[in-house]
This record gives sequence, structure tokens and C-alpha cells, in this order.
Amino acid sequence: MDILTALQELNACHAPSGEEKEIRDCIQRMTLDRVDETHVDALGNLILHKKGTGPKLLFAAHMDSIGLMVTHIEKEGFLRFGCIGGLPAENILYTPVRFLSGIRGTIVPDQAADRSKLTLDDLYVDIGAKDEQEAAEQVRIGDTAVYDTPLNLLGSRLLSPYLDNRISCLALLKAMESIDKSPNDLYFVFTVQEEPGLRGAKPAAFAIDPDYAVVCDVTPAGDQPGSKHYGSSRLGGGAAIKVMDTSVICHPEMVDRLKALAEKNGITAQNDVIVKGGTDAGPLHISRSGVLTGGVSVPCRYIHTPQEMADLRDVESCAALLSAFAESALPALR
Repeated sequence: MDILTALQELNACHAPSGEEKEIRDCIQRMTLDRVDETHVDALGNLILHKKGTGPKLLFAAHMDSIGLMVTHIEKEGFLRFGCIGGLPAENILYTPVRFLSGIRGTIVPDQAADRSKLTLDDLYVDIGAKDEQEAAEQVRIGDTAVYDTPLNLLGSRLLSPYLDNRISCLALLKAMESIDKSPNDLYFVFTVQEEPGLRGAKPAAFAIDPDYAVVCDVTPAGDQPGSKHYGSSRLGGGAAIKVMDTSVICHPEMVDRLKALAEKNGITAQNDVIVKGGTDAGPLHISRSGVLTGGVSVPCRYIHTPQEMADLRDVESCAALLSAFAESALPALR
């Protein structure tokens, strides 16, 4: 799999939380010959099963993105909107956006808005409409839009919208591609609605009832100026093995197992501790009677902005570690 080509394909999908069909269909096409069974549950999670006789092992990566939803059309033709997931107002000024229909616009602040205290109520989308009627012919209340910014390669580093979490989906897809033989019963779940509250992982975990789970997501890099080190990882430092975030304290057995696999296989790795933000590991580890859960994260700068940054070498390390865990012999828990 060529990561750049695949990422461009995923970025072309319209997939804010709740509208994941395009990206789900795209991922399903990419995985047709890699699994034994494919299922889409009631909430929209894509569940791929590669049969094995050992313990049930669930890998998860969320495929939804943040976005915006139209809430009102002004008489002048401007669109007011609300957020889907975390959408800080100061991060998105003059950002180009696109709607599912292909209509495009840009996010603009009210002229009188206090730039030091911006909220989403101070912003609107300008689609070039001359008045409310013309705007309403193109966009309806309830329509959603996503960032429409480019993908660029800067040496080994990607600058792209929605690396959260498409780059982690690609890490999991690369792992699936490289898995040779596994003694475990493998489930690969591409979840929905993670951004508004870790919603898709809960029913998927309940249905599968896994013994072990590993979540692949991005994690805030703590290597940028003024970060105050709220994240422990750095770009280029390798796969970030989750220890803790606000949704989970990973089981020490999972942390140790992932670290040992990284060392054994010569995979560059680092610890992942963040003090703000969570992942699908939250609902997964407390499903039913509990699941031994770990995380393998891609360090990322500028998360939830229109241009996020990650290192291709970290993506390769994450894919290698996920694959190594899938192929490892895991003790039966029941």
C-alpha cells in the first residue's frame, strides 16, 4: 500500500461523524481480499473478521472526522454552523470547506468579533451566495461540511487535513496487509462517531466480546514550542505505546507486551501519556466484564486544525507493531 495514494483517496471522502458511508465503502474496497467476513453493524461500524482459533483480538481505528453542520441561513446568504466534534474557533479562520454536494466555501469571522474571545457563534461560512434564497438552493440546514485543504509531503512528514484519524486507519490497513499467520481470532473494526464522544466502539466491543483490544489513533505530540508537554511523544520517535489518557489507563500487561514486541522486532517506539483527550480505548476496556486493552498511536501535531502533521516513519512503526501483536501468541483468558 502506498500511504500517500491511499491517504488522498480517504481524504476525498466526506466522512464527518454520523456520515461515514463514503469512507467505510472506501476502506471496505481496500480490504476485500484480506479478511474472511465483513459486517456493518447498526451504528455503521465496519467489522472485518480474519478467523483464527486463538483468543479474540480486536483492533480499532475510528474513521470519522470532525466537521461542521449548518444551523441557520442569514438573509444575506451566509451560513451559521455548529460543531461536529472538537472544533476550536481560533483554529479554523478562513479555512476552505466543502459540502457533500461539492459546494465550497470559506469560514469567516464577524467583523465586530473579538478575536481574543472567538466562539463558533462568531463565525459563518461564505459560499458566495448573493442572498438567502440563492444559498438555500445550494445548502440546507443540517448539511455538513469538512475541511477542504491539501495534502503535502515535507520530507518524511505529512501535512494534511484529517490525519486524525485517517493516518491511523492506514496504519491498521498496512498491518492487515503484512500479517502472515496469526494464531489469534482477529477483528479489525473501523469505528464511527468517535469524535463526538467515543460512540461507535461501545456496541462493537459488546458484540464481539474480545479478550484483547488494541486501539490505533493519533496522539498529541509534545515536541512543538509552548506545548507544556501535555503529550509525551514526538514526531519521528516511533510508535507511541499508550500508557494513559483521560479515557483509559492501559493494563500494564498490555503496555509491557507491546514494549517487549517492539524491542524484540527492532521497532522504534516511545511511551504515550497525555493529560487531555481520549480514544476508543475508553469504552473498549470497560465493555462487558472488561477487556485487556492497549493503544498504539501515531504522534501528530496540530490535531483538529485544517493542517495536521505526522511522520511517515511513525506510521510504519505503528503498522509493524500492530502486525507483531496480531501474530504473537496470546494466553487464553477463558
